[in-house]
Amino acid sequence: MKKLHFISYLLIAIMIISCNNKKTENRSNELEAKINQYSKTSINYNESLLDENQKVVVQKLYEAAKIIDELFLEQVYDKNLEIKDSLKNSKNKFEKRELEYFNINFGPFDRLDHNKPFIGNSEKPKGANFYPKDLTKDEFNNWIKNHPDDEKKFTSEFTVIRRDGENLKAIPYSEFYKTKLEKISNLLIEAAKYAENESLKNYLTLRAKAFHSNDYFESDMAWMDLKDHLIEVVIGPYEVYEDELFNYKAAFECFLTIVDPEATEKLKTFASYLKEMEENLPIPNKHKNFERGSDSPIMVVQEVFGAGDTKAGVQTLAFNLPNDERVRKAKGSKKVMLKNLHEAKFNKLLKPIAEIVLDNEQLKYVTFNGFFTHTLMHEMSHGLGPGFIKVNNKETEVKKELKETYSTIEECKADILGMFNNKFMIEKGVLSKEFEKKMWVTFLAGIFRSVRFGTNEAHGGGSAIIYNYLLENGAYEFDKQNNKVKVNFDKAYDVLKELANKILMIQAEGNYEGAKNLIKKYAVQTESMKILVNKLSELPIDIKPEFEIEK
Repeated sequence: MKKLHFISYLLIAIMIISCNNKKTENRSNELEAKINQYSKTSINYNESLLDENQKVVVQKLYEAAKIIDELFLEQVYDKNLEIKDSLKNSKNKFEKRELEYFNINFGPFDRLDHNKPFIGNSEKPKGANFYPKDLTKDEFNNWIKNHPDDEKKFTSEFTVIRRDGENLKAIPYSEFYKTKLEKISNLLIEAAKYAENESLKNYLTLRAKAFHSNDYFESDMAWMDLKDHLIEVVIGPYEVYEDELFNYKAAFECFLTIVDPEATEKLKTFASYLKEMEENLPIPNKHKNFERGSDSPIMVVQEVFGAGDTKAGVQTLAFNLPNDERVRKAKGSKKVMLKNLHEAKFNKLLKPIAEIVLDNEQLKYVTFNGFFTHTLMHEMSHGLGPGFIKVNNKETEVKKELKETYSTIEECKADILGMFNNKFMIEKGVLSKEFEKKMWVTFLAGIFRSVRFGTNEAHGGGSAIIYNYLLENGAYEFDKQNNKVKVNFDKAYDVLKELANKILMIQAEGNYEGAKNLIKKYAVQTESMKILVNKLSELPIDIKPEFEIEK
């Protein structure tokens, strides 16, 4: 009898061990699948373009950018540093792989899966680490209602909100992140000593001061004034996507790049049409923004290193900065195109996606030029349309009124106007008539590159709105027989123009409810989108850059 009991216990133990091993194996396979969503890609640059002093400047800026990585990690989640240290010190093979995915996401939350935790079970706070974890929208809004003098600093892009006993307080970034910002500031001052280009020296010096003063206006103006420079760098707090509670707080990032002078020269023509593009917007003139500065420098660059917000998850192709409406009003904005990132994404992602989702007859219209030019127009379009607006006789900004919906609506606007302005450039004779079909079809393929990031993410959500609206209105056609999609060239422009009007009027009127309703209806995975996205399951979703400067 005892022997029988022993055998029973042994069998149970074996079954438990077997089940645990199976669970471990499943977790390991799931993690490997997540990591493989990002295709490792070498990001190289032509160092021979740099003289010895410029090489020192680049090295100092790279060192500063590495600290930006640390800063952003702190902004994302209050336990990030603790989790990272634990994973780094672990000898467990599985946890080493967890560290790799943690580094891609800048935290334990999967950016490609609605920020679901892949380490532990804690949910990511909507306000990241910019606010107390338990702070609700109502509590924040009620505080401002009862303390109107606090509104400016509470809604500032450059403060964190913390509890002070039973009260709330806003702490400037310059104070809250003081130690790291001082290190970055010192590195910028060192870099400035070796910068022979006076405009670059001025920008680095003023930006170093800004990290102490918490006022980025003067250095943003100086960045717009960079001239005849080979090193194009921007470093500081900019985009507000990480703050999903209100889209108020700016995340730290850095783009360290080298200018491609020949490619940059070719694109100067587009910038000269910026005022005409504003005039051509499909909204009443009273909502058009003719007060923005007309400067619109366009730079084509090779990325040397990206840090912070721009490196987390999906990689940025281009950027349009500054976001400060005061700078845009005075000087406009600068569009910077990362050419080596474009080439990598076109070859590794867009072409394979197009071959799977597009109607075979339209595949011939997918081109690198269609991809690159739309990104350019997307970035130019961020500088168009309403910025400062009046709501209920109060002077305000679009981003303040649209709150957490702003990022999705703004990315949707830029994508729509990117197409709209490409068509305008064709009408002006800047782009050829043959380019039109290429732009429509290449953009449609690009939608499926973006929606794979998740429709909860600003770019993915914006793309989903466009796809679903154009499909609903006949500009896109889905063939259920072969599960392919195509552009209806006869309807595309009129439907796009109609959607452009809706988005721009939401911004012009600061229509928060309208923005929420549009996102709720269209920023979703509809049946045909699910079918097409599922067909892409074997492809990587994005690239994981391996920067030459780190080798």
